[in-house]
This record gives sequence, structure tokens and C-alpha cells, in this order.
Amino acid sequence: MIVGDAKPLEEILRMIEGRPKVLVLGCRGCVTVCNVGGEKEVGVLATALRIARKKRGLAPTVDERTLERQCDPEYIEELADVAEGYDAIISIACGVGPQFVSERYPKAPVFPGINTTFIGGALAHGMWSERCQSCGDCLVHHFGGLCPIARCSKSLMNGPCGGSAGGKCEIGPEVDCVWHLIVEKMERMGRAEELERVWPVKNWITARDGGPRRRIREDLKL
Repeated sequence: MIVGDAKPLEEILRMIEGRPKVLVLGCRGCVTVCNVGGEKEVGVLATALRIARKKRGLAPTVDERTLERQCDPEYIEELADVAEGYDAIISIACGVGPQFVSERYPKAPVFPGINTTFIGGALAHGMWSERCQSCGDCLVHHFGGLCPIARCSKSLMNGPCGGSAGGKCEIGPEVDCVWHLIVEKMERMGRAEELERVWPVKNWITARDGGPRRRIREDLKL
């Protein structure tokens, strides 16, 4: 799941300053699950913008819309009749959303309403933790199903650093040392000897370092 944080209201107000007709555009995908960009959050942000603009003597025209997803062209197409009639569209999807809307509607000024932070999972209600850096070459099966790239503060592939203690990372007592967890898990599975393997420097060309990535599935293309 892609996790994000809402931008401060004042930052959004500065972005749309001088733009009277505004659309707050939500997404029913990941950002709904992490409670920053779904239909409820669209309503909250739109109301806050109306109140703030009215207090400043500005036109409070703020419309609301939530798409099934902002990362699929078929849903972006639902805005065809209205998108370019707005002075500002505030996308509260992940970082893909404002880009897809901007690309489809080149005359529409689109602004991000959230900060995309990481790919993670829910630990508890209202709590998410990073689990993946989308490096493009998943190796978690060699590490007990745990990712040292995303979960080690130094992305170490060959065991823990010298700073961990008591199963915790040196950056803070609230952060588990993933290498401590990896060793424990591999020992429980009777596979601890596999950790003696020395991994070479990771080839990051499959990650973002190789440039913007694209995948084409010929079996799915129409």
C-alpha cells in the first residue's frame, strides 16, 4: 500500500492563491486505506478550504470529486467534461495522481494535496510501517521473508552494523533492527547457515536509479 501524509492547509492555500474555482479530487485506492485521500478526506479538505477562503474574503467555490483510482486512464477520463474548467485541481492521490491528471488535461492546473511517503503495511489502526522500496529485484526469500533494503536504516545486505543493540537500531529504541529479526527467523527455520553467503554490491539498475521504470505485459494489452 502506498502511504502518504496530508499537506498542511496553509501550504495548499498558498498553492491555489488567486485561483477562484477549485476541485478537490480524491482517490478510492491506497490513500483511502491510509485515510489521507478518500471521499471523507475530500470533504474535510474542501470544507476547510471554503472556510479559510471565506474568512479571507475570497470566493469559497470548492467542488468535490472522488475517482475510483487516479492511476488508471479510464477513471481519469471521467473528468473530461469538467477538468479544464477549474482554476485549480487539488489531487489528494499519491504522486501518480496529479501527474496522470496533468498529462491527460494539459490546460488544467493540478496541485498535490498530499506528500507520498512510502510503500508499507498496517501495523494497527492508524499505524503504518515501510516494508518495500520497490527496488525491482526482490530478494526477501534469502532473508527469512524480511527486507534488509527497506527495513535496515543503512540497507545492509550482509548482516547488521556495529550500532545495533538489544534487537534495536542505533537510530532509535523504537526501531527494530531488521537483521536481528532476520537472524532469529532464519534460526527458527533451520536456515541460519544461508546467512553466511556474501552478497555483492547491489545492482540498482532495476530500481529508480536506472531512470523512470516501465513495464509492458503483452498478454494484457488490447
